Amino acid sequence: MMKKILSRLLSLFLLVSLAISLNACVGNGQNPWNRSQPAASNASAEPSPLTREALTREIIAAPHGVKLEDTPAMPQTYDSQMAVAPAPAGYDTEAVETYPVAGYDTAPQTAAAPALPQSAPQAAVKVALLVPLSGKNANLGQAMLQAAQLALFDMEYDRIELMPQDTKGTPEGARTAAQLALADGAQLILGPVFAGEARAAAPIAQQANINVISFSTDWTLAQGNTFVMGFLPFTQVERIVQYVAAQRLNRVAIIAPETEYGNVVVSAWNVHASRSGLAPASILRASPGSAAASEKISAFTNYEARSAIIKEGGQAPAPFDAVFMPLGGSEAVSLADSLSFYELDPRTVRRIGTGLWDDAALAAQKNMDGAWFAASDPALRKAFERRYYDSYGAAPPRLSTLAYDATSLAVVLAKSGLAHYGAPAYDRASITNPNGFAGIDGIFRFRPDGMAERGLAIIEYKNGSMNVIDPAPRSFVRTQY
Repeated sequence: MMKKILSRLLSLFLLVSLAISLNACVGNGQNPWNRSQPAASNASAEPSPLTREALTREIIAAPHGVKLEDTPAMPQTYDSQMAVAPAPAGYDTEAVETYPVAGYDTAPQTAAAPALPQSAPQAAVKVALLVPLSGKNANLGQAMLQAAQLALFDMEYDRIELMPQDTKGTPEGARTAAQLALADGAQLILGPVFAGEARAAAPIAQQANINVISFSTDWTLAQGNTFVMGFLPFTQVERIVQYVAAQRLNRVAIIAPETEYGNVVVSAWNVHASRSGLAPASILRASPGSAAASEKISAFTNYEARSAIIKEGGQAPAPFDAVFMPLGGSEAVSLADSLSFYELDPRTVRRIGTGLWDDAALAAQKNMDGAWFAASDPALRKAFERRYYDSYGAAPPRLSTLAYDATSLAVVLAKSGLAHYGAPAYDRASITNPNGFAGIDGIFRFRPDGMAERGLAIIEYKNGSMNVIDPAPRSFVRTQY
């Protein structure tokens, strides 16, 4: 009898613990991004640019990380070529959907990278790159390797030895790749791309006390020695909510999928909307494309009642000013088309989204015209996209910029650490420098909890193009965690 009671108590304890954990992630607006960070982590200087010129500047290392001098702003140019919808946070998709843009050959190439400078006689700094070089995502892995090689070429710093390891697109492959990288003396690991692979590699690196900068969008990986560099939804939602509030679009509805990503994004919207003074949003949880979803959208938009009023010669105003649609790719297009079908065209009800819309193909969709979303300024990628195309004969997939910036970061931290401590600055304090870094995706920094925070622009689809209508910040100096 006593064993049964103890067993039931243990089960109850586990259920309560699970409920508390889930609530901390997605319930009642409490997600990891809302947790306060140490006050000492506020920025005090401009971000360090991840460029060749930055290597010639004096970077003063301090006991609590790298202190950076003021740096010039990055050039503002624009050229959009190819986009990949980032995987929804919390559950990376294994298949990467790409959208070619007219005028560019998007077929994967295996051309050799530009010739790197000759190695100096000093001991090399070994940086591992864990990406899928075989399997169904081999094309993406190859592109990320090429982007990393291009970063080394652009930085012209010959102390870095980049050591690519094939994760084979599986957790088992990632585990083996991490073991091989560490056996070869890796001092920092960049990657893997997908959550399952990153989760398998992390404990291997943890045992060796080596930090990992993952390209995943699964924020739950940000713990211990693992930092998450992928495009996370938290700052995207905060940024677009603030802009919507500033434009006085107070009547906002939300149509979101019934997924973990949908839960977290809706929760984040509610928290930031309340802080920004927006009215509580009407919410519909549905994934477009099915007959059931269509019926839900019809009822949610009050279509029949509005149609009846119009047939009688009356005026039926739209029930909302805008609809927040945290969906990407074909699902976003399907939902936008459904709204227009129910007499809520883009001129009447504005579409609002997340960084999943950082996709040049979506800009061409007529029912997405005028849409707003928060993402990195596409202008900053122009020079990289041109150099990548010139080098490899194909447009780079969207996620390749992560590999470029991560490799550039590895170079900057290596030079800084070697100059002041005699070893690369791959420690937690240097990686989480609150001043951050300025790369080809704009400014970013790793919070003390390991998640990447980014300075984002507001982008609008207009007449088939992506236009910045509110620029991204150039510094974290006035931004507190």
